[in-house]
Amino acid sequence: MFAAVAIASSSATATVEAQTSSKILRVTVTSDLGPIMPVIAQTYERQTGVKLAVTAGTASDQVARLERGEKSDLFLGADFTFPEKLVADGLADAKAPVPYAKGTLVLFARKDSPLQPLNLERLSDPRLQKLGVADTLHTPFGRSAAAALARLKLMPSLEPKLAVVEDIPQVAELVESGGVQLGLISLTLAMSAHYRQVGSYVLVPASQYPEMKEYAVVLGSGDRAAAHRFLDWLLSSDVQTKLPNIGLDPVR
Repeated sequence: MFAAVAIASSSATATVEAQTSSKILRVTVTSDLGPIMPVIAQTYERQTGVKLAVTAGTASDQVARLERGEKSDLFLGADFTFPEKLVADGLADAKAPVPYAKGTLVLFARKDSPLQPLNLERLSDPRLQKLGVADTLHTPFGRSAAAALARLKLMPSLEPKLAVVEDIPQVAELVESGGVQLGLISLTLAMSAHYRQVGSYVLVPASQYPEMKEYAVVLGSGDRAAAHRFLDWLLSSDVQTKLPNIGLDPVR
Protein backbone atom coordinates (compact mmCIF):
# COMPACT_ATOMS: atom_id res chain seq x y z
CA MET A 1 0.00 0.00 0.00
CA PHE A 2 1.23 3.45 -0.92
CA ALA A 3 0.61 4.95 2.52
CA ALA A 4 1.89 7.79 4.64
CA VAL A 5 3.63 5.42 7.00
CA ALA A 6 5.37 3.73 4.08
CA ILE A 7 6.80 6.89 2.55
CA ALA A 8 7.24 9.11 5.58
CA SER A 9 9.89 11.72 4.91
CA SER A 10 12.89 12.17 7.17
CA SER A 11 13.01 15.84 6.24
CA ALA A 12 11.78 18.51 8.63
CA THR A 13 10.40 20.46 5.68
CA ALA A 14 7.14 18.53 5.60
CA THR A 15 6.57 19.22 9.32
CA VAL A 16 7.15 22.93 8.88
CA GLU A 17 4.76 23.07 5.94
CA ALA A 18 2.12 21.19 7.90
CA GLN A 19 2.32 23.83 10.61
CA THR A 20 2.33 26.84 8.33
CA SER A 21 0.18 25.88 5.34
CA SER A 22 -3.50 25.09 5.06
CA LYS A 23 -3.72 25.72 1.34
CA ILE A 24 -5.44 23.58 -1.22
CA LEU A 25 -3.21 22.65 -4.14
CA ARG A 26 -5.08 22.33 -7.44
CA VAL A 27 -3.69 19.46 -9.49
CA THR A 28 -4.81 18.58 -13.01
CA VAL A 29 -3.96 15.02 -14.06
CA THR A 30 -4.46 12.65 -16.95
CA SER A 31 -6.72 9.62 -16.66
CA ASP A 32 -4.01 7.08 -15.88
CA LEU A 33 -3.42 8.90 -12.59
CA GLY A 34 -7.10 9.20 -11.66
CA PRO A 35 -7.27 5.90 -9.75
CA ILE A 36 -4.15 6.56 -7.69
CA MET A 37 -4.48 10.27 -6.89
CA PRO A 38 -6.72 9.72 -3.83
CA VAL A 39 -3.94 7.65 -2.25
CA ILE A 40 -1.29 10.21 -3.18
CA ALA A 41 -3.48 13.06 -1.93
CA GLN A 42 -4.18 11.36 1.38
CA THR A 43 -0.50 10.64 1.93
CA TYR A 44 0.56 14.18 1.06
CA GLU A 45 -2.07 15.74 3.30
CA ARG A 46 -1.01 13.56 6.21
CA GLN A 47 2.60 14.63 5.79
CA THR A 48 2.11 18.32 5.05
CA GLY A 49 -1.43 19.39 5.90
CA VAL A 50 -1.93 20.50 2.30
CA LYS A 51 -4.99 19.14 0.52
CA LEU A 52 -5.01 18.27 -3.16
CA ALA A 53 -7.99 19.24 -5.29
CA VAL A 54 -7.62 16.86 -8.23
CA THR A 55 -9.21 17.09 -11.67
CA ALA A 56 -8.69 14.04 -13.89
CA GLY A 57 -9.51 13.50 -17.55
CA THR A 58 -8.11 12.85 -20.99
CA ALA A 59 -4.81 14.56 -21.71
CA SER A 60 -6.17 16.53 -24.65
CA ASP A 61 -9.23 17.73 -22.74
CA GLN A 62 -7.26 18.75 -19.67
CA VAL A 63 -4.73 20.73 -21.68
CA ALA A 64 -7.55 22.41 -23.61
CA ARG A 65 -9.20 23.48 -20.35
CA LEU A 66 -5.96 24.94 -19.06
CA GLU A 67 -5.46 26.78 -22.35
CA ARG A 68 -8.95 28.26 -21.95
CA GLY A 69 -7.98 29.64 -18.57
CA GLU A 70 -9.12 27.01 -16.09
CA LYS A 71 -7.26 27.55 -12.84
CA SER A 72 -4.76 24.97 -11.64
CA ASP A 73 -1.39 24.96 -9.93
CA LEU A 74 0.15 21.82 -11.42
CA PHE A 75 -0.37 19.53 -14.41
CA LEU A 76 0.72 15.89 -14.26
CA GLY A 77 0.78 14.34 -17.71
CA ALA A 78 1.31 10.83 -19.02
CA ASP A 79 3.89 11.79 -21.65
CA PHE A 80 6.01 14.70 -22.87
CA THR A 81 3.81 15.95 -25.71
CA PHE A 82 0.91 17.45 -23.79
CA PRO A 83 3.02 19.01 -21.00
CA GLU A 84 5.32 20.49 -23.65
CA LYS A 85 2.26 22.06 -25.30
CA LEU A 86 1.58 23.96 -22.08
CA VAL A 87 5.18 25.15 -22.07
CA ALA A 88 4.94 26.24 -25.72
CA ASP A 89 1.73 28.12 -24.88
CA GLY A 90 3.57 30.11 -22.23
CA LEU A 91 1.51 28.64 -19.38
CA ALA A 92 4.42 27.04 -17.50
CA ASP A 93 6.84 28.60 -15.06
CA ALA A 94 9.82 26.78 -16.60
CA LYS A 95 11.28 26.19 -20.04
CA ALA A 96 10.68 22.43 -20.01
CA PRO A 97 8.42 19.88 -18.31
CA VAL A 98 9.83 17.86 -15.41
CA PRO A 99 9.83 14.03 -15.55
CA TYR A 100 8.35 12.47 -12.40
CA ALA A 101 7.50 8.80 -13.20
CA LYS A 102 7.18 6.16 -15.92
CA GLY A 103 3.95 4.54 -17.07
CA THR A 104 3.30 0.95 -18.16
CA LEU A 105 0.92 -0.51 -20.74
CA VAL A 106 -0.95 -3.72 -19.92
CA LEU A 107 -3.39 -6.11 -21.55
CA PHE A 108 -6.52 -6.49 -19.42
CA ALA A 109 -9.35 -9.03 -19.38
CA ARG A 110 -12.19 -10.03 -17.09
CA LYS A 111 -11.47 -12.90 -14.73
CA ASP A 112 -14.30 -14.93 -16.26
CA SER A 113 -13.15 -14.36 -19.83
CA PRO A 114 -12.83 -17.43 -22.06
CA LEU A 115 -9.46 -15.92 -23.03
CA GLN A 116 -8.09 -16.68 -19.57
CA PRO A 117 -5.41 -17.55 -18.61
CA LEU A 118 -4.32 -14.25 -20.04
CA ASN A 119 -1.16 -13.77 -22.09
CA LEU A 120 -0.11 -11.72 -25.11
CA GLU A 121 -0.77 -14.64 -27.42
CA ARG A 122 -4.48 -14.04 -26.78
CA LEU A 123 -4.21 -11.09 -29.17
CA SER A 124 -3.91 -13.65 -31.95
CA ASP A 125 -6.62 -15.94 -30.58
CA PRO A 126 -9.40 -16.49 -33.17
CA ARG A 127 -11.96 -16.16 -30.36
CA LEU A 128 -10.99 -12.51 -29.90
CA GLN A 129 -13.72 -10.43 -31.51
CA LYS A 130 -13.12 -6.97 -30.03
CA LEU A 131 -10.05 -5.27 -28.55
CA GLY A 132 -10.51 -2.00 -26.70
CA VAL A 133 -7.97 0.78 -27.21
CA ALA A 134 -7.87 4.51 -26.49
CA ASP A 135 -7.82 7.16 -29.19
CA THR A 136 -4.29 8.10 -30.23
CA LEU A 137 -5.24 11.77 -30.47
CA HIS A 138 -6.53 12.05 -26.91
CA THR A 139 -4.21 10.01 -24.73
CA PRO A 140 -0.60 8.79 -24.70
CA PHE A 141 -1.80 5.29 -23.79
CA GLY A 142 -3.69 5.17 -27.08
CA ARG A 143 -0.47 5.96 -28.92
CA SER A 144 1.43 3.36 -26.91
CA ALA A 145 -1.20 0.74 -27.68
CA ALA A 146 -1.00 1.50 -31.41
CA ALA A 147 2.80 1.36 -31.31
CA ALA A 148 2.78 -1.98 -29.49
CA LEU A 149 0.33 -3.56 -31.92
CA ALA A 150 2.43 -2.33 -34.83
CA ARG A 151 5.71 -3.64 -33.37
CA LEU A 152 4.09 -6.97 -32.58
CA LYS A 153 2.97 -7.05 -36.24
CA LEU A 154 -0.64 -7.49 -35.15
CA MET A 155 -2.19 -4.30 -36.48
CA PRO A 156 -3.24 -5.69 -39.89
CA SER A 157 -5.21 -8.55 -38.33
CA LEU A 158 -6.53 -6.61 -35.33
CA GLU A 159 -7.48 -3.29 -36.94
CA PRO A 160 -10.97 -4.55 -37.94
CA LYS A 161 -11.49 -5.72 -34.35
CA LEU A 162 -10.52 -2.48 -32.63
CA ALA A 163 -13.06 -0.66 -30.49
CA VAL A 164 -11.59 2.85 -30.19
CA VAL A 165 -12.84 5.03 -27.35
CA GLU A 166 -11.66 8.34 -25.98
CA ASP A 167 -9.59 7.22 -23.01
CA ILE A 168 -8.37 4.24 -21.00
CA PRO A 169 -11.09 4.37 -18.29
CA GLN A 170 -13.61 3.84 -21.09
CA VAL A 171 -11.55 0.90 -22.35
CA ALA A 172 -11.62 -0.67 -18.89
CA GLU A 173 -15.38 -0.08 -18.66
CA LEU A 174 -15.88 -1.82 -22.00
CA VAL A 175 -13.94 -4.84 -20.78
CA GLU A 176 -15.94 -4.94 -17.55
CA SER A 177 -19.29 -4.66 -19.38
CA GLY A 178 -18.36 -7.32 -21.92
CA GLY A 179 -18.35 -4.87 -24.82
CA VAL A 180 -14.82 -6.02 -25.64
CA GLN A 181 -12.95 -9.13 -24.54
CA LEU A 182 -9.56 -7.51 -24.09
CA GLY A 183 -8.33 -3.97 -23.53
CA LEU A 184 -5.02 -2.13 -23.51
CA ILE A 185 -4.90 0.17 -20.48
CA SER A 186 -2.45 1.58 -17.93
CA LEU A 187 -0.99 -0.44 -15.09
CA THR A 188 -2.24 2.19 -12.65
CA LEU A 189 -5.82 1.51 -13.74
CA ALA A 190 -5.41 -2.27 -13.82
CA MET A 191 -3.95 -2.23 -10.29
CA SER A 192 -6.78 -0.13 -8.84
CA ALA A 193 -8.93 -1.85 -6.20
CA HIS A 194 -11.97 -2.06 -8.47
CA TYR A 195 -10.26 -3.52 -11.51
CA ARG A 196 -8.22 -5.98 -9.44
CA GLN A 197 -11.59 -7.47 -8.48
CA VAL A 198 -12.94 -7.36 -12.02
CA GLY A 199 -10.06 -8.76 -14.02
CA SER A 200 -6.41 -9.59 -14.47
CA TYR A 201 -3.63 -8.19 -16.61
CA VAL A 202 -0.30 -8.98 -18.20
CA LEU A 203 2.41 -6.45 -18.95
CA VAL A 204 3.06 -5.47 -22.53
CA PRO A 205 6.87 -5.69 -22.86
CA ALA A 206 8.39 -2.24 -22.59
CA SER A 207 10.42 -3.00 -25.72
CA GLN A 208 7.21 -2.98 -27.78
CA TYR A 209 6.31 0.69 -27.32
CA PRO A 210 8.18 3.96 -26.71
CA GLU A 211 9.19 4.65 -23.11
CA MET A 212 6.29 6.28 -21.29
CA LYS A 213 8.11 8.87 -19.23
CA GLU A 214 5.51 11.06 -17.52
CA TYR A 215 6.07 14.80 -17.14
CA ALA A 216 4.82 17.56 -14.86
CA VAL A 217 4.32 21.27 -15.46
CA VAL A 218 4.11 23.88 -12.73
CA LEU A 219 1.66 26.43 -14.08
CA GLY A 220 2.80 30.02 -14.05
CA SER A 221 -0.56 31.50 -13.05
CA GLY A 222 -1.03 29.23 -10.03
CA ASP A 223 0.57 28.83 -6.61
CA ARG A 224 4.00 28.07 -7.96
CA ALA A 225 5.72 27.67 -4.60
CA ALA A 226 3.16 25.14 -3.35
CA ALA A 227 3.28 23.26 -6.66
CA HIS A 228 7.07 23.02 -6.53
CA ARG A 229 6.93 21.73 -2.95
CA PHE A 230 4.59 18.95 -4.04
CA LEU A 231 6.72 18.12 -7.08
CA ASP A 232 9.85 17.99 -4.91
CA TRP A 233 8.01 15.59 -2.59
CA LEU A 234 6.93 13.42 -5.53
CA LEU A 235 10.52 13.28 -6.76
CA SER A 236 11.97 12.46 -3.34
CA SER A 237 13.61 9.07 -2.99
CA ASP A 238 11.11 8.10 -0.28
CA VAL A 239 8.19 8.50 -2.67
CA GLN A 240 9.91 7.32 -5.85
CA THR A 241 10.77 3.95 -4.34
CA LYS A 242 7.09 3.37 -3.50
CA LEU A 243 5.66 4.29 -6.92
CA PRO A 244 5.61 0.65 -8.15
CA ASN A 245 3.04 -0.06 -5.41
CA ILE A 246 0.54 2.05 -7.34
CA GLY A 247 1.51 1.12 -10.89
CA LEU A 248 4.20 3.65 -11.76
CA ASP A 249 7.94 3.26 -12.12
CA PRO A 250 10.41 5.71 -10.59
CA VAL A 251 11.96 8.18 -12.95
CA ARG A 252 15.18 8.36 -10.96
